[in-house]
Amino acid sequence: MSLPASDLTKKPDMRTTMELGAVLPETAEVRDDHLFIGGVDMVELARKEGTALYVFDEADLRHRMEAYREAFRSRYENSDIIYASKAFLNKEVVRIAEAEGLCLDVSGGGELACARAVDFPMERVFVHGNNKTPRELEEAISAGVGRIVLDSRIELARVNEIAGRLGVVQDVYMRITPGVEADTHEYIRTGCEDSKFGFTMREDFAFKCVGDVLAAENVRLVGLHCHIGSQIFALHSFREAAAVMVEFMARIRDTYGHEITELDLGGGLGIAYLAEHQPSSIDDFAEVTCSAVRDLCALHNLPLPRLLVEPGRSLVAPAGVTLYTVGILKTLPGIRKYVAIDGGMSDNIRTALYHADYEPTIANKAGQPREEIVTLCGKHCESGDAVVIDMPLQKADLGDIVCVFGTGAYNMTMASNYNGQPRPAVVFVRDGASRVVTRRETYEDLYQRDL
Repeated sequence: MSLPASDLTKKPDMRTTMELGAVLPETAEVRDDHLFIGGVDMVELARKEGTALYVFDEADLRHRMEAYREAFRSRYENSDIIYASKAFLNKEVVRIAEAEGLCLDVSGGGELACARAVDFPMERVFVHGNNKTPRELEEAISAGVGRIVLDSRIELARVNEIAGRLGVVQDVYMRITPGVEADTHEYIRTGCEDSKFGFTMREDFAFKCVGDVLAAENVRLVGLHCHIGSQIFALHSFREAAAVMVEFMARIRDTYGHEITELDLGGGLGIAYLAEHQPSSIDDFAEVTCSAVRDLCALHNLPLPRLLVEPGRSLVAPAGVTLYTVGILKTLPGIRKYVAIDGGMSDNIRTALYHADYEPTIANKAGQPREEIVTLCGKHCESGDAVVIDMPLQKADLGDIVCVFGTGAYNMTMASNYNGQPRPAVVFVRDGASRVVTRRETYEDLYQRDL
């Protein structure tokens, strides 16, 4: 794996940090050339806690949760927001999600364990995943989770058997693959026909499986679920998915005489990773989704179901940044300029995996224009190890603190110990104070499981 050829015609944009717009966390500001977030100097924080370092603007995070809740409740009273914890998970974000009135989406036993560790209400937990193990299912049912999202006939049999053995009737959703082709990267497109997730609608398979679910004695089919992908800008895709799902609800009523009372349309709203990105707003997403479900239910003469959505990235990504220290500078004439940082693909795999884009700045030169085109390369033994490829940055010097914006989602949760790299700490900042909510790994942590 190697980097794509450098675009030698690309010119620096000369913007300063505060001209990056929607990419910035809510409380970002520049004072005396230093970047501040949550009233905390990022340069001083890096010196205090070390780098690489994940930093979250807690006010931004809480305000986004509130914005989602209010955008939907003001348009559709019987609605709930489920935080997709795969985006970013630790105990503190689960506590905040509970305090802000959100439900929680978990995709495995480890994520459920985190929720249980902080006494998150189990009735507000939704269990996802295309291959939940029998152990994970038994743990979830025993814990009293609110909903299990069935992904296959095999899983239906497992849930029915376990629930029967435990003497409970488990509320379930069916995950339906709606066949909607969202305009996003193929690796994060989940609602198309060729998908490992859910019950396919080809040859009416999903509809036939409804009968199996209704016949199972120890499960209760209360809802349907779909998810069409991530980092989606075009809202018409959500409207198309809603049309498929509401029509499916009507068919279930007409054929089986069963009323689906809950509809979960998943998440996927995109964010601005680059200054020129123009994603739809939370309000626009809520308006399209809520109005579509209202209109479609009226068309099919259906009572309005409880409506749920599952944001992850759009809640946490803009609130998070990663801080690094510049260790090496290397210019290859006519090829590219490398700025080597003390992290890389172990703390942010998305660039190597998806060719993801990010906007960087130098936190101790944040008021200066970004006058060079550089590649922020990591310290790992891979040619493709980079966090930012051919992007504007201020002229870098050894020891500078680089801040990469928009890293709050799918960085920490996808981090690894490649090359024996301890995973970074996580720090929340708010009102001029910082607090470590996940400590930095030590070398001892890396090998404590070895026998």
